[in-house]
Amino acid sequence: MDDFQIALPKYYQEIQAASEQIGFNMPSDLQTGSLLKTLVASKPETSILELGTGTGLALCWLAEGMDKNAQITTVDNSEEFLAIAQKYFGSDSRINIVCEDGSKWVEANKAQKFDLIFADTWAGKYTELDEVLAMVKKGGFYIIDDMQEQANWPEGHAEKAAKLLAYLETRQDFSITKMNWSTGIVLATKL
Repeated sequence: MDDFQIALPKYYQEIQAASEQIGFNMPSDLQTGSLLKTLVASKPETSILELGTGTGLALCWLAEGMDKNAQITTVDNSEEFLAIAQKYFGSDSRINIVCEDGSKWVEANKAQKFDLIFADTWAGKYTELDEVLAMVKKGGFYIIDDMQEQANWPEGHAEKAAKLLAYLETRQDFSITKMNWSTGIVLATKL
């Protein structure tokens, strides 16, 4: 089995090329994307929150798994990055693209509930963690990636990641699976 042989979702290659043109170099990898698509597809009429849209590469995978009644809110604070995502997904009524600081968005919307949250930025991962975990519906998924040490991590980031993992393991309201696969993924299900 070759888990790198993955059919790419619609718009992926176009968004990847546009991302390279502006120097965006923080995309989720193909394995993470494939997992996101599969998890989204498991929940018909799902409600999704993506924190950290970037240029929309992970959004491609999320959208690919969505049915016609699913909804996603995706948040990023970079107008430059979101312009690329907006070009490809702005006309899709299922997708709400928000340009706002993730921490501020979470604070203003913490009463909302989602079937799946992909936290791919500091907000919901290293900050506002408890607020975001409270936004996951019972039976819903919380997913984070980049939990294996990366060459571009700044000094001290490995300790932050270790503290995050240790904290998640203490949560009695989630079943947690740590995967030493892709860039290091944590998949948690709300009990």
